[in-house]
Amino acid sequence: MRTRSISTATALAVLFSSAALSVVAAGTASAASATVTSPGGIVADGALQRVFVGDSSAGRIVAANYSGSLVDSVSGIGQVSDLALSEDGATLYAAVPDLHEIVALDAATLDVKTRYTVSTNTGPRYVAFAGGKLWFSYGDQWDGNLGSVDPTVDPAGETDPVALAQYSNRVWGQALLDTDPNQPGVLAVGETGISTDSMAVLDVSGATPQEVAWYQGDYSLNSGIGDIDLVPGASQVLVNGKDRDAYADGTFKAAGSYPSGQRADIAANGLIAQISGSKVAVYKPNATQPVRTYTTSSAGTGDVAWAPDSSRIFALVPSGSGYVVKALTGPTLNAPTLTVNAPSSAPRAKKLTVKGKLSATVPLPTGVKLQVTRTDLASPDGKALPAVTVKADGTYSFTDTPPAGGTVTYKVSYAGDAEHSSASASDKVAVSRAATALSVNKNGNIYKYGTDVSFTAHLGTTYSNRTVEIWADPFGGDKPKKLIKTGKVNSHGNLSATVDMTRDTTVTAVFKGDARYAPKSAKATAYARVRVSTAVSKHYKTGRIGSHTYYWFHKSTDPLLTTSMTYYPGRQQRFDLQVYYNGSWYSADSEYFALGTNGKSAVRLGAPDEAGIKARMRSVYVNGSSGDTVNSTTYGSWKYLYFSN
Repeated sequence: MRTRSISTATALAVLFSSAALSVVAAGTASAASATVTSPGGIVADGALQRVFVGDSSAGRIVAANYSGSLVDSVSGIGQVSDLALSEDGATLYAAVPDLHEIVALDAATLDVKTRYTVSTNTGPRYVAFAGGKLWFSYGDQWDGNLGSVDPTVDPAGETDPVALAQYSNRVWGQALLDTDPNQPGVLAVGETGISTDSMAVLDVSGATPQEVAWYQGDYSLNSGIGDIDLVPGASQVLVNGKDRDAYADGTFKAAGSYPSGQRADIAANGLIAQISGSKVAVYKPNATQPVRTYTTSSAGTGDVAWAPDSSRIFALVPSGSGYVVKALTGPTLNAPTLTVNAPSSAPRAKKLTVKGKLSATVPLPTGVKLQVTRTDLASPDGKALPAVTVKADGTYSFTDTPPAGGTVTYKVSYAGDAEHSSASASDKVAVSRAATALSVNKNGNIYKYGTDVSFTAHLGTTYSNRTVEIWADPFGGDKPKKLIKTGKVNSHGNLSATVDMTRDTTVTAVFKGDARYAPKSAKATAYARVRVSTAVSKHYKTGRIGSHTYYWFHKSTDPLLTTSMTYYPGRQQRFDLQVYYNGSWYSADSEYFALGTNGKSAVRLGAPDEAGIKARMRSVYVNGSSGDTVNSTTYGSWKYLYFSN
C-alpha cells in the first residue's frame, strides 16, 4: 500500500495558513464526516475500503469510508506524525514521536496490537512498509537515520524487532519515506535536514538496505525536498509534486516536470494527484495538461492519498479549525468546461440566440450533442428543446422563441463519454412582460374608530393568473403586515376584503404576475380616529343654558374630568379649556396629560371661587403631538361647566 506524508515545515505552513483562512473552507463537514485538527499522515486501505488519518494534536486516528464519512476512531495513541499499512492491509502502523514508539493497530478494529519502543530521543517521524518490514526515520538535522521493525519477530522474545542505524552517515534530518506497490522492495528517502536537497533510493528486500542511487544535495536539482514519491513503472522519483528525477545509473538527474506543484501522491496506475494551492490536479505520466482538476479550498489542500484501486483521491481539506476528509471521485475522467451565453434581456415571443462553448484538455469526440432545457413560468419543471451539435472548434449556438415572460433559464448539458465527465451550465434571460392595471379604493378616507371597512382591489387584463392578495399593514411597529385575503377576482376584476379600522392602515393588493403579464402591486392608505370620551364628576346637577347642557358646580368645587381614550404606549391626550366671555369662547389653556395603561387620564380643574362663570373642555388626540402617529387626529366632544354660588 502506498503511503507518504508532507514535511514538518510544510505541514506547519499549511496549518497556519488554513487557520487564517478557515472561513472559506471548501465545504462544511456534516456530523458524520471524518475530521482532524492537525494531520498526522493519511493512507488508504483497499482491502477494507477505508482511509486512515492521524490527528497529531488530539492523539488519535480516525477511519473513514470511501465517501469520507467517519466509521471509527481510536484515542490515546500519542502525537501521531505518520501512518503506514502492511502489504496485506491488515495492520496499521503509526509513528508516535512524543512517546518514541511505533504503534501497530488492527486495521479492521483499530485495536492496538503492539507498541514498539524506539530507543531514540528524536522520532520516529515518518514510516513506510516495504520488503516485509516497517521502515521509519528518526534523528535531528545533524544526525538523522533509518530504522526498521520486523513484524515477524516477537517483541517479548530475546531478539528486538526494532533495528536502528540502518542507513548511517547518509541522512540528515527526519527523512521523508515512500514506497511503491509495484516495487515492493524499494524505498525512497528524502532529506528534511540542513541539506534539504539530498535523496536516495534503497533496496530493502534483503537483510540490510542497499543503496540503489544517491544524490548529495546542493539545490541544483531541486529547491529543497518537502515531498518525495516513487514513480511506478519508471526508475524515477517525483519531488515536491513537480520535478521528475531519474536514478537509473545510480545517481539522480532531471527527467521532466509537471506545472506548479507542491506535493503529490501517485496511484498504482501511474496517475499523479498533485496539490497546487487550492487545487488538486490529476496528470497522466509525463503529461503537461491535467486530466482533471478539483478546486478544494482557497486555504489550500493539506494532503492527498490515492485509493489503491485508483478509483478516487482522498484529500484533507481545511474546514473550520481543522481538516475534513473529502473523496474526489472520477479522477480518470477529464472534466470539460461548458459555457452558456444568453442575452441579458429579450422581448417575449421574439426569437433570441444562445451561444456557448464546450472545451476540454483531453480532446472531445466529433459531433458531440448537447441537451437543452428551457425553464420558465409556463414550464416550471423545464421543457426539453432540440439537441444542439458542437462544432469542431467547440462552439455551439441555437435559437428559441420564449413563449413566457419573466426569468427564462436555458440549461445546456453534456452527458459525458468514456474519457470525459458530464458537464452542465446555464444562463438566465429577463424576458419582458406586459403591464396590467391594479388599484385599491378608499385611499385617504378617514373612519371612526372600529369601523369595518371593505376595501376592493381591481385587476385589469392578465393572461392566466387572476389571483390577487390583499394585505393590511396597520401603523405602529407592534403589529406586522398581515395577509387578510387571497383569491381570484370576480368577473369584473374585483376582490374585496374587510379591515377593522382601529389604526391608520395601508392596504396593499398584490398580483404576482403570469407568463405574459408582470407582477404589480397597488396601495391605499386609510385613516382611523381614536375612541375618546370624557366623564365629568363632582357636579351637583345638570341643566340647560341656551342650547347646551351644563354640569353645575358650586364656585368652590374642583371639577374632576376623566378622559377615556384608545390606549397606545406613550400616548397623551390634549386637554383644551375655554371660558365664555362677552358672547364668545376664549381659549384659557391646552395641556397634554399621559394616559394610563387602562386608557384613562383624570384631570382636576381648580375651583374659580366666583359664581356665574361658564367654561368648557374637551379631550383631543393629535397625530404626532400626542406621542405617536398610529391614528388620525380626533376631537372629543365639548363638556360644558357652570359655576354658581
